[in-house]
Amino acid sequence: MLAARALAEFADRVVVVERDVLPDGPEPRRGLPQARHAHMLWSGGVRAVEELLPGVTGTLREAGARRAPVTTDMVVMGARGWFRRWPESHHVILAGRDLLDATIRARVLADHRVEVVDRAEVVGLEGTAEAVTGVRVRVHDDAERSLPADLVVDATGRGSGASRWLTALGLPAAERREVDSGLVYASRLYLAPEQARDGYPVVNVQPDPRDGGPGRAGFLLPIEHGRWIVTLNGTTGGEPSADADDFVRFAREELRHPVIGELLERAEPLSDVSVTRTTLNRRHYYERMPSWPENFAVLGDALAAYNPLYGHGLAVGAQSALLLRDVIRRQGWGTPGLSRRVQRAVARPAGAAWDLAIGQDVFYPGATETGPTLTDRLAAAYVRRLMHTATGNGRVARRVTDVTSLERPATVLLSPSVLLAAAAGPLKPALSGPPLTELERKAAGLT
Repeated sequence: MLAARALAEFADRVVVVERDVLPDGPEPRRGLPQARHAHMLWSGGVRAVEELLPGVTGTLREAGARRAPVTTDMVVMGARGWFRRWPESHHVILAGRDLLDATIRARVLADHRVEVVDRAEVVGLEGTAEAVTGVRVRVHDDAERSLPADLVVDATGRGSGASRWLTALGLPAAERREVDSGLVYASRLYLAPEQARDGYPVVNVQPDPRDGGPGRAGFLLPIEHGRWIVTLNGTTGGEPSADADDFVRFAREELRHPVIGELLERAEPLSDVSVTRTTLNRRHYYERMPSWPENFAVLGDALAAYNPLYGHGLAVGAQSALLLRDVIRRQGWGTPGLSRRVQRAVARPAGAAWDLAIGQDVFYPGATETGPTLTDRLAAAYVRRLMHTATGNGRVARRVTDVTSLERPATVLLSPSVLLAAAAGPLKPALSGPPLTELERKAAGLT
């Protein structure tokens, strides 16, 4: 939808080919099973969405979405201990995925230039290795038809067929890398205790790869209407189950700290447990191909899909759509080489999120065929030191959130001041437990 909004500035007609029948409001749909899991939109993504759809953040908040300051409203246990709740540096938007999608969809489809062909699927590209001229579409009755286009944008997500479509045109296969930690997700929706339904912090317990066993983590995200969406996950050998009776036990006994389980014991479950195993990190390096066809671009999860643990997919998709618009503005619609410039531009946010995602996942047994490289090991050692420092140094914590929010490149973590701070370590002693305030504990029934 954001890509459609970006293109509507230049085209008289933008056609969205959609498998589902899109609902009118924030309702579940078959083609978005990941909506049953926790989502958040980092500030780098919020800025991109707001630039494409001015005022949409306010609309989301009016509908109940939460603007949570980072790290002020976050209770996070990292690999090296609890982080302090420093003054706000960035923020995230917390909302159910159905609400987020419906709000953006309504704004985009209010533009008469954007239309949807629903219950339809793209099955291939039309054109040549030099230029794409449209797509072949299979509609709900299994009939195929051609849809000509001046520009085709693939935003089909993890299931993208772009690599296959390009080779069918005679192009060589693109370089690809996969890192699979074997992560399994289990999520459930809860109604928070009455006193904790407004303004409760995010609670996150992360794994410590140094433990050598499966990595287990949990997220509790406060969303609209006083609800908590809770996602538990574990790598191979430590997976959560779909058993509703085991959900709280896993949170209390299998994570490195029981705080999420303790909070859930006092909350009311509103849904069954939803499980997914589609968490593979996969990146296509289309920007490195020796040639690229005119009139075709690949964005979002279709270009690079990440372990959802790190929450960057939505932000990268939004930033990619904004870059699509900005490159066309700068170069001009129909300019020779435009698609290649777009592909190189969108590789930047995709690559930044990729480095963050695989920096930890590559160390889990079986994640790659060859295991972590020397570069992976050196980078991970520095990041571990940096995160340890961030538990007790607010300035370093700010630089870390600059990067994790996708607002600044990872190179800011290599500045002389940050390198010296990392060498010195945390300035404050380690916290002994989760930094919940007394009011927060009381509101959730913990005291």
